[in-house]
Amino acid sequence: MPFPPRWSLRDTWGVLVKELSAFGVVGGVAFALDLAVFQFLITETQLSPVTAKLVAALLSTTTAFLGHRFWSFSHRSHTQLHRDYVRFLVVNGGALLISLAIVAFVRYPLGQEGALALQAANIGSIALGTAIRFLVYRAWVFPAPPQAAAADSSRLPV
Repeated sequence: MPFPPRWSLRDTWGVLVKELSAFGVVGGVAFALDLAVFQFLITETQLSPVTAKLVAALLSTTTAFLGHRFWSFSHRSHTQLHRDYVRFLVVNGGALLISLAIVAFVRYPLGQEGALALQAANIGSIALGTAIRFLVYRAWVFPAPPQAAAADSSRLPV
């Protein structure tokens, strides 16, 4: 009977670094898209800040999904595109509700109408969801394949 593969901290860190790096690049692109669309909509259209945030978030979320599925977490388990996208939307829907609430709170109860204050609220709301998204993406949206998860647990030192 062959010995189980040796647990390699180097391999584990390598995968984590790849995921975090790609997550950062994809997130950066989606973040820039969100900021640009939001800024354009609140300064050049008659949309409310909350509607502008919704539109910007939907565009950046779709961009992020494609980048994460096909690059950041491409080595992880994938079933069908629509299943992954639905899970991704559920996670981002929760983050979007938080973002909308923050932007609405800054705009209405606090009475801030300036683009700088609204953009600061937008950036803060995005930052709040980033770490949570990464963890939930790894655990639920793009989980490790079952055989990889079992191999990882068997490689841990006792």
